[in-house]
Amino acid sequence: MSDQERFEFAIQTILNQTDKGRGIGTLGEKVLHAIVKLYMEPDVSKHERKLGTYVADIFTGDSVVEIQTRQFAKLRAKLACFLADYPVTIVYPIPARKWLVWIDPKTGEATKERRSPKRGEVYDCLKELYAIKPLLDHPNLTIELLFVDLKELRLLNGWSEDRKRGSRREDRIPTAYERSVMIGGKHGYDLLLPETLAPTFTSADYAKHAHVHPKRAQTAITVLKSVSIIRPCGKKGRFNVYERAGKTEDPGNKELEHTR
Repeated sequence: MSDQERFEFAIQTILNQTDKGRGIGTLGEKVLHAIVKLYMEPDVSKHERKLGTYVADIFTGDSVVEIQTRQFAKLRAKLACFLADYPVTIVYPIPARKWLVWIDPKTGEATKERRSPKRGEVYDCLKELYAIKPLLDHPNLTIELLFVDLKELRLLNGWSEDRKRGSRREDRIPTAYERSVMIGGKHGYDLLLPETLAPTFTSADYAKHAHVHPKRAQTAITVLKSVSIIRPCGKKGRFNVYERAGKTEDPGNKELEHTR
């Protein structure tokens, strides 16, 4: 069964459970989390296994998988415990393409799906990586960036005139698998360096070549320094200058990618 077929099976299984009112997990998880967990491990007997004082999303017997859709900071204590004894993979879903649906909380009426122009990129994980920066270079830690198409359901309950600003996200429902990208551990973090960067560069150069906001570029610089992918090598005006600190990437594992 291909990755796409496994993901489609997980989607249909979880949505069928929710349609029948059975709920989607023993810990009250959201649809996206439940679908990704079933995709990563179809054997539900390995789900939500207690290890010491923590519960692992998936425990295979010799490794741990944690599905985290946001707020990696909440994983710090659990990760430190698990990494001491097991290889751990954090699976982070990133919207490859996203469709928005607005729901009136009073009437339940939903708008037509509207596609967002933004496409998911590997750089979308930088804020979350920063939250677990002290653990990033642990050899037992791998991070899987799971790019999926999804439909985002938002409530029209915000404070602006159109009720969209300050609104609450109700859920995210995956619709298709696009690809997986592995970083950390034996894969390294070189994929977070744009290929077009010169041998020496500033954070402004990073922002330009990665097509990210300057604040995100600063976060990237901090993360990449913490895992010794780059190092400071001087100044250029008011900007620090950085250089690559040496290759850590396995040539046979540049990117694990499957496309539709």
